Amino acid sequence: MRSERVRIGLLVAGATALLGVVLALGPVSVARSLAGYVLLLATIAIAALLRALASGSDGPAHSPYERALSRKVEPPGRPPELVRVERELTLGTSSAGHLHNRLIPLLRDAAVARLGRDLSRERLGDEAWELLRPDRPEPEDRNGPGASLRRVRSVVSTLERL
Repeated sequence: MRSERVRIGLLVAGATALLGVVLALGPVSVARSLAGYVLLLATIAIAALLRALASGSDGPAHSPYERALSRKVEPPGRPPELVRVERELTLGTSSAGHLHNRLIPLLRDAAVARLGRDLSRERLGDEAWELLRPDRPEPEDRNGPGASLRRVRSVVSTLERL
């Protein structure tokens, strides 16, 4: 701010010195010299005002209207699909009904994506086949415990190796 004032002061002093030289040499009339001087001072004032407005030193950086229009930057979060799969996994390990209706179809879809439609005991292995076989019966107690996390982790590892 102080250097800006000094710069403006030097410009005004230079314009005044220029006026003195023009008046001393007398190449043009005094009225025209004073008119040019006033025009030069107005130009310096407008330039200083525009610089001050552009720098935003005298006011807020953005108007309330601009702030209202700007979108809030949301911090990156966890992908919704990951959250959904984690929820299915948690519920599938705690409830046999949820395991049968939600988690096993999700794991079957993963197996089909890896193997195509050829889901067989030979390709999946005994543990994964027992959990993912298409003719797996519904649980007798839908509220009973689901598969253990160790068992689901083993099946997922098997699917990843395919």
